[in-house]
Amino acid sequence: MLNGAECYALCEKENNIAIGSVELKLNGHTDMTERDDECELGYWLAQPFWGRGYMPEAAGELLRRAFEELGMTTVWCGYYDGNQKSKRVQEKLGFVFHHTCKELPVPLLNEVRVGHTNIMTKEHWEEIYR
Repeated sequence: MLNGAECYALCEKENNIAIGSVELKLNGHTDMTERDDECELGYWLAQPFWGRGYMPEAAGELLRRAFEELGMTTVWCGYYDGNQKSKRVQEKLGFVFHHTCKELPVPLLNEVRVGHTNIMTKEHWEEIYR
């Protein structure tokens, strides 16, 4: 779910209509970590707006916020097998592969999928963006 304290709507500047959302899922709202200095990046964008660079821009700003303002040491992010658009966003941002889970339950869809998990440490982020 994208509804936590660090969840933001993505809107086009021309009309201010929401087209997606991006969130830093903090401790208690993520299944990727239980540490207070780590969080998970989650995002969703309506399909008509794919490929316009909106998500790398928005997610990149949240990575900056995570490391510079919220004191995070690590940000986790994942995608389901076959979701090449999400994989590409994470590649553009500089995330590094961590592991694959071959049987990942997706309760909202009542499915089991293959999930790939990536990681960004503060040190790696500083190397890329500083």
